[in-house]
Amino acid sequence: MASSRVITQPLSRRQLLKGGAALGLGSAAALGLRPSWADPWGQTSAYAKGIEEGPEVSLAIRRESLPIAGQEAHPISINGTSPGPLIRLREGQDAVLRVTNLLDEPTSIHWHGLILPPGMDGVPGISFAGIAPGETFTYRFPVRQNGTYWYHSHSGLQEQLGHAGPLIIDAAEREPFRYDREHVLLLTDWTFEEPMAVFRNLKTAEGYYNFQERTVADFFADVRERGFAATAERRGMWARMRMSSRDIADVTGSTYRYLINGHSPEENWTALFRAGERIRLRIINGSAMSYFDVRIPGLRMTVVAADGQPVQPVPVDEFRIAVAETYDVLVAPEDDTAYTLFAESMDRSGYARATLAPREGMEAELPERRRIADRGMEAMGAHGMAGMDHSTMEGMDHSGMGDMDHSGMGGMDHSGMGGMDHSTMEGMDHSGMGGMDHSGMGGMDHANMPGMEPSDMEGMDHSTMPGMDHSAMPGISGEQDRIAAGGMLAAGAAQPGSRYDQAGIGIDPDERRVLVYRDLKAFTPWPDRREPGRELELHLTGNMERYMWSFDGRKFSEVSGPIHFAKDERLRLILINDTMMEHPIHLHGMWMELENGQGELIPRKHTLNVKPDERVSALITADAEGSWAFHCHLLYHMDAGMFRVVEVS
Repeated sequence: MASSRVITQPLSRRQLLKGGAALGLGSAAALGLRPSWADPWGQTSAYAKGIEEGPEVSLAIRRESLPIAGQEAHPISINGTSPGPLIRLREGQDAVLRVTNLLDEPTSIHWHGLILPPGMDGVPGISFAGIAPGETFTYRFPVRQNGTYWYHSHSGLQEQLGHAGPLIIDAAEREPFRYDREHVLLLTDWTFEEPMAVFRNLKTAEGYYNFQERTVADFFADVRERGFAATAERRGMWARMRMSSRDIADVTGSTYRYLINGHSPEENWTALFRAGERIRLRIINGSAMSYFDVRIPGLRMTVVAADGQPVQPVPVDEFRIAVAETYDVLVAPEDDTAYTLFAESMDRSGYARATLAPREGMEAELPERRRIADRGMEAMGAHGMAGMDHSTMEGMDHSGMGDMDHSGMGGMDHSGMGGMDHSTMEGMDHSGMGGMDHSGMGGMDHANMPGMEPSDMEGMDHSTMPGMDHSAMPGISGEQDRIAAGGMLAAGAAQPGSRYDQAGIGIDPDERRVLVYRDLKAFTPWPDRREPGRELELHLTGNMERYMWSFDGRKFSEVSGPIHFAKDERLRLILINDTMMEHPIHLHGMWMELENGQGELIPRKHTLNVKPDERVSALITADAEGSWAFHCHLLYHMDAGMFRVVEVS
């Protein structure tokens, strides 16, 4: 059984340096000059440098002055570096990770994506008390997987202060691909503001960090493209919703410096290679709030793993990586030249940059920056879904709902667009609803309706369309052949309303080959082939103006208990995004098998990106007894209330 030991003696500076040396850090790294895992030669049989493999590792957490992006900063360091050291374990080991807290406040480490006992998961207040100042907590768990993962604090907003690092688990058996060298690239977003100040600013003014709002010049450009009436109507709709079409990211490059392995674009962190080698890039989005679009101009990438799990190879030119996701890609540069690894923030307010080169000091040209995109109909639809009037949809067949008791919806008012309260629908079991499909309302693609232009939809009131035939809409017809015996979609089938064939806002699929969720296919089927026994539907909800984020309309502080999974049950989790923002949703302790239409080869993930007005689903085998965190991995969304506890019993 997993256990821990508490030591109340804090580490001295000498002990810290000694511990850093034991980890392969060396004195320079331990003094905060550079994470040793960011060695330019990478981890290979010939150039293995600076990495001390487990199973026993010691970590010391403190706050100290270190340079970041050319300025003096005060991050949280782990063994003297920020980000922290790479922890390298091996599948089949019993890991022993001793974490000493030298801060003046409690801290923690969560091992993101690892399957382990609940007491070792590292979330204070769930099944772990946290690590008090001056104490050492020992994490002990069997390493039952391999791949690319990361670790970070789960205490307050410490993650924003650099309390994170990469975690690599080497496979016990041969992997399904070959490479000559590897490099780890950890993407982060750093602000010189205190995280609580950032949170206060977000609560004070909607769009506080958005310096890319539409201008008069943009207005006249729209008039030339769409005409005055359509432009004025569109602007009016956004104004009435008191939102901006350019609400792409809550926190932007106006305060963030985007970093790769702790280095700013100007510092040009360089990963070395020899021409003709095949290189594995382990790319981790360890940022607090930022999505990135990653590409290497002139060099095609082949995606071979997602969230640490192998997938069938997908050749791409670019991929979007949500917060907390990881992707492994292979590249094979043939020429003796430099390449830019370019990670552009989704809102185009900044970028992180590194260089792949055969020699230090080389640089490649930076690609042209793209302009910020505008939210479209899908975001408006998401905003409307929060209070959609279902009462006038006369053509909708509710007869499959059997004897469902609506009384538990406690006074829900469908007549107002802003008043629908999903909170009383918490944990509703849809398995007996005879295949009822809600998805035609969320994620509906109006652009594909014959003769319908997006501009014609502006201001249209769908609630006054009695008898509207939803079966003719894209994504609704043809579903009947995918319905299993229990009245639900067959395991692995994509939900109507999902948009797995789209990378997301600001990506032009005609420009280059971009990875989408539909591309992800497991290398082999996962062990549990059962159909789901029930469905659990959760709405992602929020209020941008008040900066409140929640599930089913209720913040974590407002819920009365956990979400219950029965031990060893097979269930389908359906996530419906009623907001106009992307949300990376993370379940601790268990895998989510993304139902992206790949049948038995649906991919396993620990974090799912859900786009605005999208409906996605995942199969879960509830084999991990205990209490587990479930939340949006946008740090300030989680802190604002988009957090729940899942109880498996």
